Amino acid sequence: MTWERMQELMWPATWETLGMVGIAGLATLVIGLPLGLLLVLTDKGGLLQNLAVSRVLGVIVNVGRSIPFIILIVAVIPLTKAITGTSLGWQAASVPLAIGAIPFFARLVETSLREVDGGLIEALKAMGAGTGTIVRKTLLPETLPSLVSAVTTTLIALIGYSTMAGTVGGGGLGDLAIRYGYQRFETTFMWVIVAELVIIVTALQLLGDLIARRLSHRGNYRSPLSFFRSATAAPRAEEIDEDLASSH
Repeated sequence: MTWERMQELMWPATWETLGMVGIAGLATLVIGLPLGLLLVLTDKGGLLQNLAVSRVLGVIVNVGRSIPFIILIVAVIPLTKAITGTSLGWQAASVPLAIGAIPFFARLVETSLREVDGGLIEALKAMGAGTGTIVRKTLLPETLPSLVSAVTTTLIALIGYSTMAGTVGGGGLGDLAIRYGYQRFETTFMWVIVAELVIIVTALQLLGDLIARRLSHRGNYRSPLSFFRSATAAPRAEEIDEDLASSH
């Protein structure tokens, strides 16, 4: 196969891969972030402690993470058809991709949120802060660099999942590697696709690491709780007092 022919096939497949990863990533963020929050808030000692809800959510997340993705694709075909009208193509592949990634991302969010010092949360509660204020002004901003890393990890996992979706007609680079690299014995073409995937993953990882470092650098990112850690942060404390007052 000539290089020109490879390019003709790879460009559309690349956009299909990026499209399905982008749609699934957005759905994962929208659903997985609140789910991860609920796992923390409803757990024992959480701001919204409800052990029954916490256990149910934990079971759902654990089951979702336990199902192999290749089986998940087949299992959710009826749902995929109901949402997209078909079970083939990159648009259809976005559905099982999102379903498979949501519990994975929710656990990463949960891990990040649990890194926040419980004593700091108690201090804000003593100041009269409500659950919504603590989540918006403390939990999410305090763990923002870690959450960015979680998003990066999830997107990279989605790229890996998307190649598996190609084995069952999901389109993208995985489909191209199967149809041409494997079934037509175009070994060189398959390795070119592998190299492209490595480049995409590496670029995404570097970008995510850069953003996380920028956010965590004390010169550019100040935690809303920094006034508890430094005696020189009185102005920041006054700002949070104003936020607390406005929340009542």
